Amino acid sequence: MSSIPQNDKKKEQVVVDRDDKDSKNLLLIFTRNPELGKCKTRLAATIGNQKALDIYNFLLQHTVVVTKDVKAAKQVWYSEEIWEKDIWDAGIFTKKLQQGADLGARMALAFQEGFANGFERIIIIGSDMYDLTTTDIDQAFKALSTEDTVIGPAQDGGYYLLGMTTFTKGVFQEKAWGTDTVLKDTLTDLHDKKIHLLETRNDIDLYEDIKDIKAFQPYLDTI
Repeated sequence: MSSIPQNDKKKEQVVVDRDDKDSKNLLLIFTRNPELGKCKTRLAATIGNQKALDIYNFLLQHTVVVTKDVKAAKQVWYSEEIWEKDIWDAGIFTKKLQQGADLGARMALAFQEGFANGFERIIIIGSDMYDLTTTDIDQAFKALSTEDTVIGPAQDGGYYLLGMTTFTKGVFQEKAWGTDTVLKDTLTDLHDKKIHLLETRNDIDLYEDIKDIKAFQPYLDTI
């Protein structure tokens, strides 16, 4: 349950050819570098920085497991800097660095780059969804074969998954990121699109999100 060594960090992008390079599906995984005191801060307010970091590393491992076999090209986008040697196998995941003034700008850049590179169906997820499965993501890509957009609503009023077949700029603008208005405002921006809604799921931000889930009990037993 330890964080990734600091000396394995690398700032420049790492681009690797892989077997799925010809796929028209692209999975974007947005992740925060797992560093003490810098991730899951709302959760840390209840359980402390170290336990919050341990839980985030657990969630990262889970995300690797559920995404590595998804039928798509896969990119992991780091929040601060690219780490060359970590849990994201460079033989499976292309490594990139988020850029932009806020979350919307950073996501927009990733989508724009993906479409410019010839991908036809692009999905973005975070790295803290314990409820997400490989099947969920594969089915989301399948939905994009007939729909313009796919969205996975989160219980907190945001979304845990967003997929598009064409770039829609308004989705990434003028949002109060991290609040309960994001999903509603996003759906308004997509009023003229064919939308497929996935099941509502719970992402992990607060102690209340994990206190009754068995997988997290080893991290909470000493609270």
